[in-house]
Amino acid sequence: MEKILIVGCKNTMDNVCIACSRCMVAFNRREGAFSRYKDKEAQLIGILNCGGCPGVSVVTRLAQIACWNEKNGEKPTKIHIAACILDHCPEKDTLIKKIKAKTAIEVIEGAHEYKPENLFA
Repeated sequence: MEKILIVGCKNTMDNVCIACSRCMVAFNRREGAFSRYKDKEAQLIGILNCGGCPGVSVVTRLAQIACWNEKNGEKPTKIHIAACILDHCPEKDTLIKKIKAKTAIEVIEGAHEYKPENLFA
């Protein structure tokens, strides 16, 4: 079974994307980048923020996830980088490179594609 961890932008998660519902809805519906799990068993085991600009604590935060979940066997098998990082973070390339270098977990760039058009029109 796939165990999915989503990494998003702390600022966006705290101030804009309330409860990260778009990522969770996309996962539950198996839409966007989560469509790869449509016919597979998969669980969302966490949504982690980057730790704040410029993402210097993301590796420490990933290590904490590993330590906290070690005894219950909930080790992520895939890490998805959320749209809030991919679309807005000037440090995204460095952040993704750090995650790939420090974990032996596949990193997938993408989560949901729910981007409101004409939000204030």
